[in-house]
Parts: sequence; structure tokens; C-alpha cells
Amino acid sequence: MKPKMVKIWKLGLVSYDTSLKIQQALAKRHFNALRNGNSINNDTLLLVEHKPVYTVGIRDETPADEITRLQSLGAEFRKTNRGGLITFHGPGQLVVYPIINLKNYKTSVKWYVKSLEETVIKLCEELGLEASRSPYTGVWIGDNKVAAIGIHASRYVTTHGISLNCDNDLSWFNHIDPCGIEDKGVTSLSQETGTTFTPEQITPLLLNNFEKVFNCSLEDIETDVQEDILNGVYNKLMLESVES
Repeated sequence: MKPKMVKIWKLGLVSYDTSLKIQQALAKRHFNALRNGNSINNDTLLLVEHKPVYTVGIRDETPADEITRLQSLGAEFRKTNRGGLITFHGPGQLVVYPIINLKNYKTSVKWYVKSLEETVIKLCEELGLEASRSPYTGVWIGDNKVAAIGIHASRYVTTHGISLNCDNDLSWFNHIDPCGIEDKGVTSLSQETGTTFTPEQITPLLLNNFEKVFNCSLEDIETDVQEDILNGVYNKLMLESVES
């Protein structure tokens, strides 16, 4: 079987709001293609770092005073439509958002989450680290989580994804129970290896393992597609700032 093609889009350091709107725009391209019976493959892998932000999933009910406390630390706070509870994103953490149609792979959300976990586990193996799954979603080294996973799927089109701690400041996690788990910790690739690994250094390893696990080929997204989506996103952000 011919490998599927997935486009790579490296966004660098962006706000959570900007990346979310880009995800939504890419997902919309999938939905439009499905509605029009178009067979064009719009599968895309977004790679970003975020400015400090705490995010929560659908089931989280963080009280208002707790939100205010977290914002006072200098981070934003966003409620999302992904699975999972509270986590943190910040510089030095590689965040990967696959916007893919699972019909091109396997129509199973459980398979998809396990495949994301497997991608990170194999990456860790290349660094000499023994990572594993646990009853909790994500990837763990011992009792410490190195990668959080929270996804959303609508008509088998996925958004959200993986946050992999590379060389980020882990002290931000001290202010929360990451993913709602009280007796577990967090770690990073740099902390576990004793060597500084930046998101830029880890990106090729992640892409290589994503290719293997998902049996796909990767290539950079077209410039005109980037420009079209970014123009729409920034226009929406400007309109929202005027309305608020």
C-alpha cells in the first residue's frame, strides 16, 4: 500500500489562540472536501511552541478564583474541546497537532491515541530512555509524565495532540495537578538525559517516528496554503479584538 502523504507546518513560537484557529482552518478544509466529495488529502502536522498558557479539556471545571491565580503567574488560561484535564504549555515544549482524517489510517480513536503514544515512546528509545504507557493517557518515564496527549475528533478529523517536554521550565507544573493526577510528576527529555534537547533538535526524531508509526510520508506544506490560512486567521483575530 502506498504511504499516505502528510504535510508539515512548522509554526515556531505562537500564541495558543493563533494555533487553535489554524487547527480549525485546517480541519475546515477536511470538512469541505468531505462535503464536496473531494479526494484531496489535507492531512497536516502542525509543530509549535506556545507562549505560557494553562489549558483544560471538556470535562474540567476549574473555579474562577483558581483561573485568576494561574493567570497572575503570567500565563494565559484557555478552555478547550480536547479530552483530558489541566496541563501547561510553554517555550521549550514541542507541541504537535496532527490535523488528519482517521479514515486515511484506521477509524479508531483508541488506535490513534496509542499511535501518538508509540511515536513518543520510540523517540525516547532513540535517546536511550525507557518510556511507557500507563493507565493514564500520555507517555511516562517512571512515575513522571514526559508527554501529555489530549485530542478531539469530529467526523474522524482530529485536532489537538501531543505536548512533549524538551527543555521547558517544569516549575510551571508546580501550580497544578497535571492532567488531574495528584500523585504523579512531570519530567523532560533534557532532565532525563542530562543533555539539553531543544524542540528544534527533537523535531526530526519526532517526524521520523511519526512516519514509521503512521506509515506515511512527510513533506512541507505549500506556501500558498499557509498564506491563505494565515490571512484568514489574522483577519478573525483582528475582528475579535475589535469586538471585545
